[in-house]
Amino acid sequence: MNQDEQLDDVIASLLDDFDEEESTAEDEQVLTGEPVRITERAAKQVAKIKAQQSDHENLYLRVAVEGGGCSGLSYKLGLDNRTEEDVVFENFGIELIVDSKHLMYLEGIEIDYPDGLDARGFTFDNPNAVDNCGCGTSFAI
Repeated sequence: MNQDEQLDDVIASLLDDFDEEESTAEDEQVLTGEPVRITERAAKQVAKIKAQQSDHENLYLRVAVEGGGCSGLSYKLGLDNRTEEDVVFENFGIELIVDSKHLMYLEGIEIDYPDGLDARGFTFDNPNAVDNCGCGTSFAI
């Protein structure tokens, strides 16, 4: 088994443990103590991207993690439909969705979109990360 497969197994076991815990609506509110946020610049960029989609009215910005990357976990952003497992956050008119299983990795994160000469694209400031890669798209907890 290679290192990526081992990491995927570790993440899957963590998520399985999380699934086994019973939760109520009150528990979910406690779990999301710190919101998932985007800056105004990021919200403007997401709005531009959404406007280019034919069915943009039903799409949300999904923030997620997956195994892989230099530091172990990678951030994933994309437009998606909402599911029952999603927690919804809203910033600057943009609704973000996060699968409740991913909140332990993303709680308190802020997503920005610098648009300058030295940096362009979505960036992630995650208070849960203990290590980040140089490119800023992966992290470790």
